[in-house]
Order: sequence, then C-alpha cells, then structure tokens
Amino acid sequence: MFYRCALHAPDNRRAQALAKAARRTARKSRNLTVDIHCHFMSPRAIEFVRPHGGVAAESAMRFATPLTREILVEQNKRVHDAISGSEKRLAEMDKMGVDIQAVSPGPQAYAYFLEPDLGRQAARMVNDDLAAMVARAPDRLVAMGTVPLQDTRLAIEEMERCVREHGMRGIEISSHVNGKELARQELEPFFARAQELGILIFLHPLGTPNAERMVDHYFNNVIANPLEATLAVGHLIMEGVLERLPKLKICVAHGGGFSPYYAGRLDRNYYDKPYLRRRMTGSPSEYLKNSFYYDTCVYNPEMLDTLIDKVGASRVILGSDYPVGEEDPVGFVMNSKKLSPKQKEDVLQNNAAKMLGLSI
Repeated sequence: MFYRCALHAPDNRRAQALAKAARRTARKSRNLTVDIHCHFMSPRAIEFVRPHGGVAAESAMRFATPLTREILVEQNKRVHDAISGSEKRLAEMDKMGVDIQAVSPGPQAYAYFLEPDLGRQAARMVNDDLAAMVARAPDRLVAMGTVPLQDTRLAIEEMERCVREHGMRGIEISSHVNGKELARQELEPFFARAQELGILIFLHPLGTPNAERMVDHYFNNVIANPLEATLAVGHLIMEGVLERLPKLKICVAHGGGFSPYYAGRLDRNYYDKPYLRRRMTGSPSEYLKNSFYYDTCVYNPEMLDTLIDKVGASRVILGSDYPVGEEDPVGFVMNSKKLSPKQKEDVLQNNAAKMLGLSI
C-alpha cells in the first residue's frame, strides 16, 4: 500500500494530516509509479570541484543574496542523507507511493565552468557514485548521468561510458553551457549520438547567466529556472535541431518552463515572419506537442491540467523534484479531476517506461 508523508513537515499535526491524505490516495491508485525528477549528490565530486569554485561558480549561487545563500546551504545540509544515499530515499519513496525513481545528479553537479579534462573527471566521479547507489536497489532505482558539455567530444565519450558501463537510461543537462545555447552547431553531434543510443535527455536548468535582476526573493530559482527552460526549448525548436533529429527524446523539468503556456506568441511570430521558418517545417506548438516531454513538477493542479491540455497526457511524466519538491507527487496526479484513469496511468507509469526503456 502507498503512503504519503511530508518530507519536511513543520509539525506533527501536518504530518498526520498528510499521512491521512496518503491513505486516501493509496486507495485510489494501484498503478506502478515512476518518478522522472529525482536528484543525487556526490560528496566526493563536490570536494573535487571545491578548489575551483564549486557550486559558488554557478549562477544560482553567484546571483543570490546572503540570505538566499544561507538558505541553500541549510537546505543542502537538511537533505544530505536523502540526496546522497539510498536508505532514506527508499523509505521516503514508499511513503510517497513511488515505486521507481529515475535518479539524476543535482544540477549543482554541472561542472561546465571547469577546464574540459577536469570537467570530465568531475562527471565521472558523479556518474560512478550514482551508479553505485543505484546498484544497491536495482529494482527501485535507475540512473541518468551528467557529462562535460563544455567539450562535445568528451561529453559524447562520457555519455557512451554511462550507457556501456553503468546501463544509464539518460543524461541530465543544463539549459546552456557557460552562457552559450544548446542549439549551437558544435553541440549537435552530442544530441545526434543521444538519439542513436535511444536515451533520454533530461533538461534541468540551474539559474541563469547575468541574473542581476533576479538576486532578490529567490527569483534566481523561482523565475530563472523556468525562464531558462523556455529559452533552451525555443532555441532547440527555432534552430531546427528537433527537425533534424526527430527521434531525439528530451524531457524538460518543471513542466517545460513557460513554453507550453505561452506558445501562442511563438506561433504568431512564426506565421508573421517568414525568416523564422527557415529551419522548421511546423509551428512551435507542433514541436512542443510532438518533440518534448514534460514532468508534473508544476505544484498547481490547474497548471497540470493546462499542461496536459496543451501537449497531451502522453507527453507528461510524473516528477517530484525529490527531495525538495512536491511532497505527494502521486496524489497530485491522482487528484486531478480532468484526467481519465488511462491518462493517469500514462502519466504515472507508461510514459516514463517508454522513455527510459523500462520493462513493467
């Protein structure tokens, strides 16, 4: 039976209320559930990059107030056991009603700012440690790795190693590489090789470059991450990457950023300005519906319904942002009044199984 818990409940009353809601959710669902958005931290890799700036070199920390930095440091301490090991993770998965996690490195593991060979060493540490954790619970956990995307050749080599040596099901990438777009020509061989391998690309932003206007109010996460996802998606569409690589599998974290909800403006300019159609054979909305997948990490039930209205239930995958995100990801989907039982099954299980090559 599935149970829900408050991962960070402020008091026992709330925890009891959430547990009661979990039992209601459990009675409604008998589907096997797969969570696409779950993170891992390698303490060894963090120590390796620390002399070179570590996470402080990333925009999420650089463009932040002292209070925000303090909160992030405290959050990392609080979730350390959950994000770096398997014992607490498995117990919380049981309480959340999640059967399988597709675990990817926390975005702080991106070491794109390092010299390429150092970046490769950092990525290998993360991937080897992640593979070792997943191997302790192979029936509950699968892995998606990281690569040194600042060097296309090294990124391809590490991606191939992740698949060959560790059986990883995907690769997590950021929305840009040191301020340069994913859609630029020199990165296309990486995406082409991912398509050949049939693995999933999980696009998860981390802050935004030159984010001086997002220093306050935790906007470098709350606004910057979905904004970055939107920019990356837009560039991949408009530069024709998805036209040239029609079988490339990309899942965009946080419900795709703003893209699915504001596609009308992209379409308007596509139809009004012929020069924008040079690399595409369809409208942006068509690519959003047919070329991307999206997780359910949007927190608002109406936004989930809107996302599914825009792209279809076959394109949406359960995602919690464990261990800091949605506390009841299964209940979040099950409680939708608009989704049919078949659509809920697709979101909770079938879509992820297809994307990750899982036999369920």
